[in-house]
Amino acid sequence: MDPSLSTPLEVSGYKVFPIRLPPLLSFPESATHYLYLRPHEPKLPTPAAARSLFLVNVPFDSTELHIKNLLSVQLVLPPGRIEEVQFEGSRKRIGSAEASTAEPRKAKKEKKRKRGPEAGDIEELDGTAFPDTWDRELRTDGRTAVVLFVDRISMEAAYKAVSRIQKEGPVPVWGEGIQDKVPPLGSTSRSHIAQKCYPNKDRILESVNTYMTEYAAREAAHARLQARQRQVPDEEGFITVTKGGRIAPARQDIAQELAVKQKEKQNGLGDFYRFQMRDRKKAKAAELMRKFEDDKEKVQKMKERRGMFRPE
Repeated sequence: MDPSLSTPLEVSGYKVFPIRLPPLLSFPESATHYLYLRPHEPKLPTPAAARSLFLVNVPFDSTELHIKNLLSVQLVLPPGRIEEVQFEGSRKRIGSAEASTAEPRKAKKEKKRKRGPEAGDIEELDGTAFPDTWDRELRTDGRTAVVLFVDRISMEAAYKAVSRIQKEGPVPVWGEGIQDKVPPLGSTSRSHIAQKCYPNKDRILESVNTYMTEYAAREAAHARLQARQRQVPDEEGFITVTKGGRIAPARQDIAQELAVKQKEKQNGLGDFYRFQMRDRKKAKAAELMRKFEDDKEKVQKMKERRGMFRPE
């Protein structure tokens, strides 16, 4: 009996897409797997969401090539209409539909101050990573994926083709036509994994030397930067306090010169506002009045002394 005829067409707003898993040597019978899909509707809408499909319960051996083949060639649609496939739990890539929605959540979650490479973080440097031991990534049951099409028309055509297969069939076979384009599973895959778990000693030595050389160069550059900050005052004449002792005392004449320049810079803004000009004129007039009174008092005292003088 055709599985598409004995299953519901939709479940909670998802279209039920039956696919047939091919028989294996360990289990020589075909099985039916149900894939659930609908138009992508993230909590934070993005321009890419309008041309994306959201898939639930992808098979454990799903790859990007599997999904592209299923939603294009096996649906009798033109190839090349899928831009990218983003699986749940995989590393986010630039330009993916999920990456655009994950960035705001990530920024909201990480409220702590970020620490860059200069703060002591160790980054993955180019040429230092070991080769991946797995030929292909495997998924767990119930995983999801987001399929990004080149345009909305292609997404709607694939969605309608799934409805046509639900009613008319035939049920597509998973991985049909791409068996030679993906790494095999089973004993062959385990043999490759066992070999890659023990890389060549020369490869290990080269990776370690490259990493340590680059790391030492970054540490030396960071130390030179801190030493320069400990000795050179800033524009206000202050010395930046950094980790570690000072190699040599800062030049006192440079610090005094910068302090004088800063004071002159601040004094140059004394008459910037009108009330400052009025206050300055009032203070000058008061100073002249005080000097006038002092001079007047001195003249009066001189007259008094002159009047008291009696020649013999």
